[in-house]
Amino acid sequence: MVRQLVKLSSFNTLGWRIALSLAAGLLLAWGLSEVSFFILKDSSDHVPQQIELVIPAGTAERVARGEAPPSIPPDMVFGIGDTLVVKNADTVSHQLGPVWVPPGASASLSLDQAAKFTYACTFQPSRYLGLDVRPRVTWATRVQAIAFAGPPMAALIAIYSFVLWPVRRSPIADRKSHTAKQALSVETGDLPSAISDKP
Repeated sequence: MVRQLVKLSSFNTLGWRIALSLAAGLLLAWGLSEVSFFILKDSSDHVPQQIELVIPAGTAERVARGEAPPSIPPDMVFGIGDTLVVKNADTVSHQLGPVWVPPGASASLSLDQAAKFTYACTFQPSRYLGLDVRPRVTWATRVQAIAFAGPPMAALIAIYSFVLWPVRRSPIADRKSHTAKQALSVETGDLPSAISDKP
């Protein structure tokens, strides 16, 4: 019975330590995940929206001279679900990948998958326009990061806690164990010398 109490006491200490390590690991993983999310958050992480790209008048002549139109960047960054609306204010038709835009008209390109696209483009001197479509960071992504980082961090915290503060039996369990040993000694006749010397 006393041995069972000692094991139960040790198990409770061990169980509490593991539970606290798991909680600390998850909390630390959550904190690190959220801090890194806010530091690394970029402009592409927004609700899906329409982004307008205007091809200014005179673009065809500038491209023929090898000049880039000042209002059109060579590369653009989007999030999944965004729509690129290309408006042509030039006097000639222009193309961006699968989109053909006559003068004075507009066309749209839905960006539904994450990838780095390089589209043939008639309004850039390089004849190409890079579109970087990035995945959105959702709550599911953030929870997944915590789930992947939390348990290993909890295991490390538990291991370090066992190294720094080894599990010890409680004083009550030690007293009960000592009393049980004395009772066993009396039953078997193996009395300590101080007791056996008495008349």
